[in-house]
Amino acid sequence: MGKYFGTDGFRGEANVDLTVEHAYKVGRFLGSYYGKIKKGDRCRVVIGKDTRRSSYMFEYSLVAGLTASGADVYLLHVTTTPSVSHVVRTEDFDCGIMISASHNPFYDNGIKVMNGSGEKLEEDVILEIEKYLDGETEEIPLATGEAIGRTQDYSAGRNRYIGYLISIATRSFKGKKVGLDCANGSASSVAKSVFDALGAETHVINNEPNGLNINVNCGSTHIGVLQQYVKEHHLDVGFAYDGDADRCMAVDENGNVVDGDLILYICGKYMKEQGGLKNNTIVTTVMSNLGLYKALDREGIDYVKTAVGDKYVYENMSQTGNCLGGEQSGHIIFSKYANTGDGILTSLKVMEVMLEKKQPLSKLASEVTILPQLLKNVRVKDKNAAQEDPAVKAAVKEAEAELGSDGRILLRQSGTEPLIRVMVEAGTEEICERYVNRLVEVLKENGHLI
Repeated sequence: MGKYFGTDGFRGEANVDLTVEHAYKVGRFLGSYYGKIKKGDRCRVVIGKDTRRSSYMFEYSLVAGLTASGADVYLLHVTTTPSVSHVVRTEDFDCGIMISASHNPFYDNGIKVMNGSGEKLEEDVILEIEKYLDGETEEIPLATGEAIGRTQDYSAGRNRYIGYLISIATRSFKGKKVGLDCANGSASSVAKSVFDALGAETHVINNEPNGLNINVNCGSTHIGVLQQYVKEHHLDVGFAYDGDADRCMAVDENGNVVDGDLILYICGKYMKEQGGLKNNTIVTTVMSNLGLYKALDREGIDYVKTAVGDKYVYENMSQTGNCLGGEQSGHIIFSKYANTGDGILTSLKVMEVMLEKKQPLSKLASEVTILPQLLKNVRVKDKNAAQEDPAVKAAVKEAEAELGSDGRILLRQSGTEPLIRVMVEAGTEEICERYVNRLVEVLKENGHLI
């Protein structure tokens, strides 16, 4: 990770950690960088944004920087992160930018940059951007006259993406009652259109963004709202997205949560049955539940573990040819269709398994026994210092020895916030809570907590 850019872009509180000046300079750099690659021709950059109040501010700032460096900018307006990735790679753009802080509160925002293949920007380019932000490189000359870039509406690109999603479905959703929680975010401009077009009886909640209500008691991080809604309205299934719709969590007909681990199992097993699981391997992260691995072992499906972050999942997939990977949090990548996690695409693939196997989601998910898992996020002064503290390491080692093969412990840094995530997996919730609290207390005693 760099000084500004973490695992998922440049993210922070709007106009505190991430300012309009930052956005302008990022635009200036990208316009110049891709302009030079084009060797005199104009570079083309496409921009999407989520529904945060500050997203418009950052959009205008990025546009100013890009056009001042001679780039032409195309605006998708409110759309999803995966739609930007899709448009970049299919419509000959040099670069894509998504303005979003994903699942973070409305007052945060972020700049996600994608290369011409719709993949997350290369680390060496990110380092050059950061040098420019810190004034360590020469100032970029302003474009003049006819060289100044132009901006135009490109909502047609988002509409083509909606058409692409519709084309992926294998059969009609007619007769299926589906609930969608759009988190008052990016999915509000896409999801309902897709499910309506496929014939579902679509019930939508949290679909009225006002700039301040994105992710507030809704979406994939507050799944309880959808759970209740599915039960009350007797729906067949529900899907909850996060702020930029690159995540999906599902709810079965009984109101039970079907998280990313269960989705990986359900889709992976089906893909294997259909001969579509390349290398017979699913890419997971270190946060995946032990129950998932036991179920995959039973089905004869191989798996690999990466660091947390869809960035690392995709890196493995691109290097190995593995075609399915994801995270417990609902970032699921189907590499045949996308270069990034895509919440709406994920919900379509879950629907495909339900329809093709003629089974409810509860039945499909029942084949995995998930071990109790407790995750506590603790705000710390210095993430590295907290994790490398000898006292903290000793406490982790002691707890691991006590749990043995019946559980596990994981301490990891957040890639986007000043947090240490303390996770314990064990036979009961009580055991999980006891060990999590013990480790948090050690962090507190050694002066790491804010």
